[in-house]
Amino acid sequence: MKRQATAKLNNLRVAPRKVRLLVDLIRGMHVAEALMQLKFSKKHAATSVMKLLRSAVANAEHNADIDIDTLIVKEAYVDGGPILYRWMPRAFGRAGKIRKRTSHITIVLEGDEKTKKAAKEKKETKKETKKTKEKKGTEETA
Repeated sequence: MKRQATAKLNNLRVAPRKVRLLVDLIRGMHVAEALMQLKFSKKHAATSVMKLLRSAVANAEHNADIDIDTLIVKEAYVDGGPILYRWMPRAFGRAGKIRKRTSHITIVLEGDEKTKKAAKEKKETKKETKKTKEKKGTEETA
């Protein structure tokens, strides 16, 4: 069964038009492929989008219980945030308006649910590590 996980970033101080170039690039890709695209991108917003994508992957793994290997960027979109207005002195005593735009980014990942078999294997490895730690502790004291 398909499951979804989301991550949002609000008020990023980069213009939405510039961030959309990156988001349009990764939409529909597998997560590993999208991370590689962002890693080698020269755009300033690439680091923020990469951080957000990693956050979405963590949300998928821990909150939505999704298998990481099957994750795909289902939706990715950028909305305009609040605009910060600044003023620039111009000729003849006038003032020119400067708009510093911000962005809201949303990423939705989709993937298959983790199988119960994989969850059991994970629990077994945890038990084994506990046992080995206990053995090491008794060997050190002896």
